[in-house]
Order: sequence, then structure tokens, then C-alpha cells
Amino acid sequence: MYVIVVYDIKDDRIRNEVKELLQKFLDHVQKSVFEGHLTSSQIYYIKREIQKLINPETDYVIIYVLPSKGYLKEKIEIGKKREEVEIL
Repeated sequence: MYVIVVYDIKDDRIRNEVKELLQKFLDHVQKSVFEGHLTSSQIYYIKREIQKLINPETDYVIIYVLPSKGYLKEKIEIGKKREEVEIL
């Protein structure tokens, strides 16, 4: 399945832990956006681990699950991709 994960997490330490978790499975496409192909069990694992890490009162995570990338009608990108941005 094709998955897009976006998040808004207040605590820097927790945000970094979620980022490290997602980097093991998905491509990091923006500061708080990851995408890629996962199995059902990987999605379940990521969901469970994120639930353990975040504070549901202050943090927000969305996991979009599509059968495959082909189900995206269109992907519109504006501006420089993350890989092209110079890191200081």
C-alpha cells in the first residue's frame, strides 16, 4: 500500500523520535511529511509506535493509506524538492 504520513508534534524530542521511526520505512519528502510503500503489518506497527510516543492532547498525526501510488490522481510539487535545498 502507498502511505503518506504528516504530523504536527509540539515536543522536539518526541518529534525527532517519530521522525527516526518513519525514516526506517518511508521517504522523507518534507519537514513533517513522509511517503512510500508499506505492508499492512508495517502500517500497524508504525501506528502503534506513534500512539505510544505522542500526546493526543497536543499532537496530531495523519496517515493516508492508498492501495497503491497509482491511486493518486495527481501529485503537484511547487518549489525546490527537499534534496535540492542547501542544508547549512
